[in-house]
Amino acid sequence: MLAETVREAAVRFGDRPAFVDAEGRPTTYAELDRRSDAVAAGLAARGLARDDVVALTLDSGVAWVVLAVACAKAGPATAGVNPRLAAAEQQACLDLAEPALVVEHADEVGALEAAGVDLSPPAPAADPERLAAVVFTSGTTGRPKGAVFRDRHIAAVARIDTGSAWGDPAAPPTPMLAATQMAHVGFTTKLAWYLRTGTTTHLLDRWRASDVLDLVERVGLPALGGVAPQIALLLRDPAFDQRDLSSVRALIVGGGPSPPALVEEARRRFGAGYSIRYSSTESGGVGTGTAFDAPDAEALHTVGRTRGGIEVAVHDDDGRPLPPGEVGEVWLRSDAATDGYLHDAEATTALRAPGGWIRTGDLGRIEPPDGTLGPDAAGCLVLTGRRSEMFIRGGYNVHPQEVEAVLGRHPGVAQVAVVARPDDVMGEVGVAVVVPHDPTRPPTLEELRGFAADELARHKLPEGLVVRDELPLTSMQKLDRAVLGREVATPGGA
Repeated sequence: MLAETVREAAVRFGDRPAFVDAEGRPTTYAELDRRSDAVAAGLAARGLARDDVVALTLDSGVAWVVLAVACAKAGPATAGVNPRLAAAEQQACLDLAEPALVVEHADEVGALEAAGVDLSPPAPAADPERLAAVVFTSGTTGRPKGAVFRDRHIAAVARIDTGSAWGDPAAPPTPMLAATQMAHVGFTTKLAWYLRTGTTTHLLDRWRASDVLDLVERVGLPALGGVAPQIALLLRDPAFDQRDLSSVRALIVGGGPSPPALVEEARRRFGAGYSIRYSSTESGGVGTGTAFDAPDAEALHTVGRTRGGIEVAVHDDDGRPLPPGEVGEVWLRSDAATDGYLHDAEATTALRAPGGWIRTGDLGRIEPPDGTLGPDAAGCLVLTGRRSEMFIRGGYNVHPQEVEAVLGRHPGVAQVAVVARPDDVMGEVGVAVVVPHDPTRPPTLEELRGFAADELARHKLPEGLVVRDELPLTSMQKLDRAVLGREVATPGGA
C-alpha cells in the first residue's frame, strides 16, 4: 500500500517537498519516488524480497523514510528499532525480528541507492496480506514484542484517518513536524497517510522545545503533535509568551495521560484546540480522541470517543461486556489492529479476544449520561488505571520489574522497588526505593543511574531515590507496590 501511495503521490505532488531535514534540505515527492526505486533495486540485487525483514536501527531522517518506502517496493518488511534504546535492548529486538539485513547508518542507504540506480526497480504484485512492518513494544512484561502489520492494516489506518482521500495538489502544502521516532507506531503505520495528504513534514535532529517553537514561527505550523511531556516543555520555554504562535490551531497529544491542568493551560496559552488521543502499538496507533472544541468534562477528564471504523468496549475479567459506568478492561477493535506478535504465539493469544477484539490491559469505563462527569462526557472513555504496574514516562513505557532486575545487581543494593511518581512535565517518573546492604553507605541516585545506563534506555532510569530500612509487604508477603506508590506520590512520603 505504501509503494502505490508513493508512486501516486509523485504524480500528484511532484516537486512539492515531502520532507525537509534539520538543515533545511527538501526532498520532493518525486525525489522520494526516484530514490526509493533505486534503493528497492539495490535491495533486490542483494536477494531481499517478500518474507524477509529489514531492521532499521538508523536515526530518524530522510534516509529512514527512503529505505522504508524501498522495502515496500521490493517486498521485505521493515522492523524499526529505536536507536535511543540501550545496546542490549536493541539486540533483543533484532534477535526477535531475525532480520535478513540490518541498516545502521544513512550511508548504508546511500550505498544501496548507488548500487541500484541503473537497475530496474522490482514490481511485485500488490498483496494486502504482505507483511509490511514490525513495530516493537515492551507491552506489559518489559521484554520486546513485535506487533505485525500487513498492507491491509496500513490501508486501514489511512482510511480511518482520512477516509482514503487525497490532498489537493493545487492547495498549498500543510507543514507538519515529525515529533516521534520513526520506529514508533505513530510514524510507521501512518507514513502512507501523511503522503496521501500531500503534507510537507519537517524533521529535527533531536526534539527540543526551543527548536520546535522556532519552527512554528518560521513555517507557520497549524498543528503540533506529540506526547503530553513535550507540550509541557513547550509551555515552559522562557520565551513562550513572546513568540508568535498564532498559526497553531490544534494540539494532538497521545502516548500517555494528559493531566487536566496541562490541557487547560495549553488550550489557553496556545489559543488552540487540544485533542487527547488514546491508542496503542497493537491498535495500529488509532483509537479514541477528544474533540478539539470539547467541553471541559470531555476535554479534561476523558480520552474521548472512537473515530470512524473503530470500536471500544469494556469487559470484565471473564470477557463479558460491561454496561456504561462500570470499570473493566478496555478492548479495541478495528481493521487497523495487529494480527498479533512476531514469533510469539503465547503473547498473541493473550492479546487477541474473540470477535477481532484486542485487549489493551488498561482499565476504564464508558461514561453514562448520568455519570459523575455529566451529560457532556456521555459515551466517552475514561481511563482509570492499568492492569500492570507499568508506567509511562514522556510517552515511553517503563516496567518496574525490568528496572529492578538491573538495579538489584548493584553491590550496594539489598532490595529495590521502582514505583511511579507524578511529574508535571513527564507525566510520571520512576523512583527507586532501596534497602541498602550497608545503611551507613547507601548508593546515591547518580551511582544507580550510572550503573544501569549501559543496559537501560535513559527514560527507564530512576529520577528519584528513597532509602528505607525495609520494603512494605502485603499479607501474602508480596511487595506492596500500592503502599509505596501512595507514599512516593505524597510530598515527604516514603
